[in-house]
Amino acid sequence: MGTPLDSREEQAAEVVDRLHEEYPDSTISLTYGDRLELLVAVVLSAQCTDERVNEVTADLFETYQSAADYAAASEEQLAEDIYGITFHNNKGGYLKGIGEILVEEHDGEVPDTMSELTDLPGVGRKTANVVLQHGHDIVEGIVVDTHVQRLSRRLGLTEEERPEAIEDDLLDVVPEDEWQQFTHLLIDHGRAICGARSADCGACVLADICPSEQGDGAVDLASGEAW
Repeated sequence: MGTPLDSREEQAAEVVDRLHEEYPDSTISLTYGDRLELLVAVVLSAQCTDERVNEVTADLFETYQSAADYAAASEEQLAEDIYGITFHNNKGGYLKGIGEILVEEHDGEVPDTMSELTDLPGVGRKTANVVLQHGHDIVEGIVVDTHVQRLSRRLGLTEEERPEAIEDDLLDVVPEDEWQQFTHLLIDHGRAICGARSADCGACVLADICPSEQGDGAVDLASGEAW
């Protein structure tokens, strides 16, 4: 197994530095042209791949170009238009509800506060953080998706299990000017090397400082189980 650095702060800084070198162009992988498209894409991406979302939104964004367009559509039509997205029926309802609230309460614009965003259907703190960061250039937290949840535990940066608790923990150890990029770096590394079902530790630039690095009797700290 690898040997983590003496403090979580040192560990986090080293992880960020190494991953910046490994993934110099790391950024959000959803395709969007404005704040509304970003919001819709992130809502659709819950439990669905960004690649699939981008395929579906290529046509969706041609049809729905304003909050009023979503508000005017039926849930059934929206669900049909996003067919292929995980939980498309539920998300069709979310999109209509989002459109209605944006029209009624925000003049059709995407709000720029955590509280207003999380009042929208289908929008939790993770989604709101993405919209704030990439739509409004407001960084007040760390987006904790499944990759960040898994890798931050494997790397010994947190022992928390719930995304909200993990975020609170990471805010204390990840440099503030890296909060936004931290997510993208861990997502890229999770996709390329450190998957949920398998980890290619032999090709990992973090193996020597990772307490979950595979070996005899080594434990995957993400699950608490032996490899």
